[in-house]
Amino acid sequence: MKKLGLIGFPLGHSFSKKYYLEKFEKEHIQGIDYDLYPLEDITSFPKLYEGDSCFQGFNVTIPHKQRVMPFLDELSEEAKIIGAVNCIRIQRDDNTTRLKGYNTDAFGFENSLKPLLQQHHKTALVLGNGGAAKAVFYTLDKLGIPYKIVSRTAENGDLTYAEVTDSIIKSNTIIINCSPVGTYPNVDEAPAIPYHSIGKQHLLYDLIYNPEETLFLRLGKEQGAVTKNGLEMLVLQAEKNWEIWNQ
Repeated sequence: MKKLGLIGFPLGHSFSKKYYLEKFEKEHIQGIDYDLYPLEDITSFPKLYEGDSCFQGFNVTIPHKQRVMPFLDELSEEAKIIGAVNCIRIQRDDNTTRLKGYNTDAFGFENSLKPLLQQHHKTALVLGNGGAAKAVFYTLDKLGIPYKIVSRTAENGDLTYAEVTDSIIKSNTIIINCSPVGTYPNVDEAPAIPYHSIGKQHLLYDLIYNPEETLFLRLGKEQGAVTKNGLEMLVLQAEKNWEIWNQ
């Protein structure tokens, strides 16, 4: 039985486990399992796979996307630049075990964003500067889209929320929420920006997928903006993980 899994802490509801188990059933994939492995201390990570040769790979979530990197033998190019890993492939040859880290969040974000981009989508505002934003920064740089980071404090971004004026909103037609504001169960919350300045030229993207439509997206849609949640990004990165594990 081959094994895959998700490491992080704490691990509550997992999109990944539900997704892969449903995939295995739907596509009649046998002899493989996907489970959750809550690790409070990342130093216990090697004990998982060193003593069990069934492990083929892992997904990585908060708070270990950066902490796991010293345990890896190799990083993909995007993982090096982003400085965070969400997918690990275990390669076993003879008596050697090598771990390679990838960041498939960037793949998921890029390929869910690109079909929505229009000629007038020239610059972006990124709300939040946490771990989730790193793949977004990488993708915007790759696509040649200049951006400003909006954060709660001046030290963590280009602008604070209080500094986001009507003119800043109007001149940045892509707005991406990388903050957790609006995530279930806090569905009545939204990042504090002047939504009345949003118009039909705007594209609002929220990395959150639960709820399906956040207040951030709803307020943008009411102003005529195109909106997108983070579900397709998750599905795309999940399929990219599967491709990596089966190389």
